[in-house]
Amino acid sequence: MFCLVRQPVSSDTLIIFPIRTNSPVRRVPYVNYGLIALNGLIFVFTLMSGAYGEEIKERFALASSNLHLVQFFSYQFLHADAMHLFGNMVFLWIFGNSVNSKMGNVAYLLFYLAAGVFAGFGFALLSPGSCIGASGAVAGVTTAFLVLCPQTEVTLFYWIFIFLGTMHVRALIVIVVKLILIDNVLIPEFYGGAGIAYSAHMFGYFFGFSLCFLLLVIRALPRDQFDILALVKRHYQRQQFKAAMASPNDQPQAVFGRVAKPASVFTGRPIEASSMDETIIQMRSEIAEHVGKGDYTAAADLYEKLVARDPNQCLPRRNMITVANQLMTLGRYPQAAAAYEKHLKAYPKDSDVVQIKFLLGIIYAKYLQQYEAAEGFLRECIDRLTDGEQKKQADQWLQTVLSALGRGPSTT
Repeated sequence: MFCLVRQPVSSDTLIIFPIRTNSPVRRVPYVNYGLIALNGLIFVFTLMSGAYGEEIKERFALASSNLHLVQFFSYQFLHADAMHLFGNMVFLWIFGNSVNSKMGNVAYLLFYLAAGVFAGFGFALLSPGSCIGASGAVAGVTTAFLVLCPQTEVTLFYWIFIFLGTMHVRALIVIVVKLILIDNVLIPEFYGGAGIAYSAHMFGYFFGFSLCFLLLVIRALPRDQFDILALVKRHYQRQQFKAAMASPNDQPQAVFGRVAKPASVFTGRPIEASSMDETIIQMRSEIAEHVGKGDYTAAADLYEKLVARDPNQCLPRRNMITVANQLMTLGRYPQAAAAYEKHLKAYPKDSDVVQIKFLLGIIYAKYLQQYEAAEGFLRECIDRLTDGEQKKQADQWLQTVLSALGRGPSTT
């Protein structure tokens, strides 16, 4: 019989497996608790039933040559031995609690069972014989965790020869490199995989990642700044910033006036500040909600309406820099510059001050052609930049600005 078993990489001298994550569990994961308990109870029953328990395993295992619908569900709750059960339940506990908390109980139960069914389909399609175990469903839960919490820290226990201890590694690295690539691709390739249904693992991984990613895209699952879409969006923003900091010889995309003085986004004329009212409080709350969900474009749009209503409004530090970054990404350079300057004024001791001044110098030089403002910001940051490439860029832009102001050599 093939055993569908999720187990740590181990030998006489090497043991490495995860023991916890720092992902918060905000709702009690009742379904995950129930699944772990049910797997345990069924294992104890089959163990204590002796020959009858073995007969149950044979009858309700997923058999490629004699498939029945019930097998796609029953095989998920049967295990070969205590270590098989322990390995699966440890992983289900570590990753399943957070996924259950984010999905909700009903959705998580359906997702778990569907992942097991899909993994069983993969095994029946590609592998002979029969299999038992929760590994396919747990594999789906694991990549769902990857989609929802890719930057979460996973604590790994290791025992290598005489050395043992723990280390903290990002979930993205642990799941992709260790659990998928090493455990399910390299180990069976070089050491063989007798007794382990790797095909079911891989189908489970694919199902969990694909479905959870789709649910995030269509917003069937709640978004936040920690999920994989937010990670991709931040990468895109960094690429946009890199493009924005290209050679100072590039032709500016647009010409605008100085924008540090707030102006209405509707009329373009200066507007008077108003006192804090219920509408402003509501708008600030909605901006924070959009940022929390990772919907940065909506947050930036609403921020523009907020400052049109009251130019003195400044958001909390994290929200302020997120909105400014998004305005930059969207190509709204005057608004981005104003937001960055407001951030500098409100949070002068922020750790990102030098980087913001560097970015402002480039925005004013490249996109707004406000060379005096650009010169000021570039001079303020150039000696404080620690990255050699950024320091070189700042110097190039400063020379371009001085040339435009008639105080330096021309550039081509």
